[in-house]
Amino acid sequence: MKTPILLIWMIALNTVVSAQPVSPISSATDAYAQALNAVVNDWGMVDYRALKSNPQALNTYLDYAATLPQSAFDQWPETDQIAFWINVYNSLTLKAIIDHYPIKPSFFRSFTYPQNSIRQISGVWKKLKFTVLNRPITLKHIEHKILRAQFNEPRIHMALVCAAKGCPPLRNEPYSGATLSDQFNDQTARFLNSRDKFKIDRKENIVYLSPIFKWYGKDFVKTYAPAENTGKLNKTLSAVFNGITPHVDGLFRPYLYRGNFKVKYLKYDWSLNEQ
Repeated sequence: MKTPILLIWMIALNTVVSAQPVSPISSATDAYAQALNAVVNDWGMVDYRALKSNPQALNTYLDYAATLPQSAFDQWPETDQIAFWINVYNSLTLKAIIDHYPIKPSFFRSFTYPQNSIRQISGVWKKLKFTVLNRPITLKHIEHKILRAQFNEPRIHMALVCAAKGCPPLRNEPYSGATLSDQFNDQTARFLNSRDKFKIDRKENIVYLSPIFKWYGKDFVKTYAPAENTGKLNKTLSAVFNGITPHVDGLFRPYLYRGNFKVKYLKYDWSLNEQ
């Protein structure tokens, strides 16, 4: 019995399609997603012991980020570039932790920071160098010289995770240019839903903020500053609250939009975001 010509053609086409190589971008991102999904829980806490014992998926993504040509990266839309640098920052932070895990506390640093803190790793932001886009780079450079300097996107501060409980929660999925705005909005809402990072004392008329908004509040001005300052707030705080209030419980929004309250900053928790 002869095989019909149409069937032969369909088998051949399927063979060609299935033989096509997977995009390095998609395969690397899938590997990073696998790593995050395996060790990050719904609260953004990380099982560093498990990640250290099985780092292959994370390393696959880091190898991709290390060898990606700058010329290819430059062709991407801005949202994809921002998502890439957030993913790189967060993945390299995971790498820094597992390379030093369990963290050995410094005698002198332990007077100021928890013993299981990223702050116990000497030079973790300024001196440790990683390879990204075929060049050596530090975490500090990624945050301050690339993400903050080259992109007008203050919501990055709801996404960058420095392995501390005071940080925003680490998502158990990579950031993507296609869904970046939705991910930022979700991150902001999750961050503000934690009383360790945001709370309102109506009796004392005080709003408590994470110190992240003190350190980086000026980044919100260009995008979120209203034409006139809000209530008693200065320009920077007016911009901060204009940016974050839409993500707060609707019952509190009128109070926050009036701006007639004092602002104080909560203590930052530098304890390791470990399960």
